[in-house]
Amino acid sequence: MSKPSKERGLTLVYTGDGKGKTTAAIGLAVRAYGRGKRVLMIQFIKSPQRKYGEKLVFDKLGIEMVQKGIGFTWTKTPEEHRSALKEAWTYTKKRVMAGEHDLVILDEINNALAINRFPIDDVLPIQEVLDLISHRPQGMHLVLTGRNANSKIVEAADLVSDVNVSKHYYDEGIPAVMGIEL
Repeated sequence: MSKPSKERGLTLVYTGDGKGKTTAAIGLAVRAYGRGKRVLMIQFIKSPQRKYGEKLVFDKLGIEMVQKGIGFTWTKTPEEHRSALKEAWTYTKKRVMAGEHDLVILDEINNALAINRFPIDDVLPIQEVLDLISHRPQGMHLVLTGRNANSKIVEAADLVSDVNVSKHYYDEGIPAVMGIEL
């Protein structure tokens, strides 16, 4: 890996069990967009069938967000998830290598890479993700979010933020809150 530089483009990873990984990436997207950067966010788990606050505001701002997921792994069959991940990965490679964006966020790709309920290596190969990080267009910044970041992703990154949880209202039975998680 070459020396980090803003000319080369940086790889940032937001991982850990705490809340705020996607939120951090969204904040970065807004900052970059405010500076005239071209931003793309691809969501690997979230489905376009649900309305998320970040999608609503990105549409208003003109920041491109594409939701390629179909939800949590227990909501559909392994075959459906594998098909969605394959499509998401094919789409991601094409969009990143087109070089049309300054910042590309791969939201919850770490979660997708950590799936162990069914095989995913053939539809979302870790080596291809590492190759994309290494061979992306000059100057493009990549952000990879999600729990359980693969150690090879962590090693390839220029910045890794591990978001930890000290206390969470989920533990008291409070479900996802509109405007906070949704």
